[in-house]
Amino acid sequence: MATNLIILGDREPLAWVLENQRMAFPVGRSTGLPEKGDEILLYTTRGCFRNPGRDRGRVMGLATVTSEVAALPEPVSFGDRDFTSGCTLHVHGLAPRHEGVILADLVPHLQVFPDPKTWSVRMRRASLKLPEADADLLRRELQPMLRTRTAVLGQYVL
Repeated sequence: MATNLIILGDREPLAWVLENQRMAFPVGRSTGLPEKGDEILLYTTRGCFRNPGRDRGRVMGLATVTSEVAALPEPVSFGDRDFTSGCTLHVHGLAPRHEGVILADLVPHLQVFPDPKTWSVRMRRASLKLPEADADLLRRELQPMLRTRTAVLGQYVL
């Protein structure tokens, strides 16, 4: 089992992921994607809620992949991007909106970012596999903030 950081950069796809407990990946993404049984840490970027001056990038959810990534019968579209493959998730818990682990604060302690000055470059993808020590640290920091999916879903699905 691996742990993947799933990077969500806009509130509309985030709401879709949380509401449907599914993940979709854009055209051309076929490497580095999670596998059935993998753990997922959900991350919202500074711009996810369209106020990057106020918001911080946060790890805000914990899930497990419950199916293999496969071609979707019909692509899902957000804005001008088509997402043609996907998988199902079981969302175990979510932090309340605008709460969660501020990733930038932990970058110097995470192996996945060998150069803390350029860490954000590694975040320009849909999924990032995490070393076990990084996953343990993020999970430990996130756990006290988690609530049930149903308890906070309405804060994300507007």
